[in-house]
Amino acid sequence: MDSPPQPPSDQPVVVEEAPREPILTLPWPLTAYVVLLVLIHLRVLLPPELDNWTIDAFGFIPKRYDSSLVNLQFAGGAGAKVWTFVTYSLLHANLTHLGFNVLWLLPFGSALARRFGGLRFFLFLAVTAVAGALAHLVTHEHAVVPMIGASASVSGAMAAAIRFAFVRGSFLSFSRSDADTAAKVPAQPLLHALRDRRIVGFLGVWFVLNFIFGAGGIGVDGDSAGVAWQAHIGGFFAGLLLFALFDPVPRVRNGDAADASSQDISSGI
Repeated sequence: MDSPPQPPSDQPVVVEEAPREPILTLPWPLTAYVVLLVLIHLRVLLPPELDNWTIDAFGFIPKRYDSSLVNLQFAGGAGAKVWTFVTYSLLHANLTHLGFNVLWLLPFGSALARRFGGLRFFLFLAVTAVAGALAHLVTHEHAVVPMIGASASVSGAMAAAIRFAFVRGSFLSFSRSDADTAAKVPAQPLLHALRDRRIVGFLGVWFVLNFIFGAGGIGVDGDSAGVAWQAHIGGFFAGLLLFALFDPVPRVRNGDAADASSQDISSGI
C-alpha cells in the first residue's frame, strides 16, 4: 500500500492552534453595571463635605418622607424623594462593601444578564432596588441615616436566578451546558420551585447568612455602619415573585419541570 505523500521539507507546515477561551467571561450588561458601580465609587476621592453631600442627596433616607417635618431640609430637595429609591443602590461605603456585592452578583447576575438582555436586566435591578427601599422605609420610617448599597438588587438577582439555576442544563445543575445555553433553560413554575429541596435549602442558607452577617446593604453614620437587612429581604422577594414578568424564556409545564429536575438529580449520582 502506498504511503500518503509527505510535504516537501523546505515548505513550512501550518499548525492551527485551538482557540483560546477566556477564563472568565461576563455578559456586557453585567460588565457595564459593575463598571458603573466602580466609577461612582470614585466619589470617595472628593472632599469629605462633597462626599457627604452626595450620600445625603442620593442615599435613601426614610425621614425624608416624614410628613410631620416642616423645617428640616435634606440635600437633593423634592427630587431626591423620587430618584433615591434607585440611586442609593449605586453608592457604597467602601471598597469592601463594593467588592462583597460584586462578588455575590457575579455568578447569579451573569446568568440573569444573559437571560434577560441589557434593558430587562437594568430595569430588573432598578425594580428590586425600589422594593428594597420600600421595605426599609416601612421598617425604618423615622431613620435619618442614609441607606446605600446594591445588596437589594443583588438579592433580587439571586432570587430570580434560582428560579432556573437548578433546572437540568442550567448553571447550578450537574449536567450544565455552556453559559449562554445554561442561562436560557426554561424556569420552574414558582410553586414547583418552592417544593424543590435544593431551592428550599438555598433559601434557608441565604436567610441565615443574611441575618448573621448582613451580606450587603449598609447605612452610613460617621464611622459606624448598620446592616439594612430588611432591604435585602424586600429585594429578594421582589426578584423571586416578579421574575416571570421579565423572563423572555417560555415557561415549562409542571410535569416537564418535574422531569427536568429528577433527570438532573439522577445524572449527578
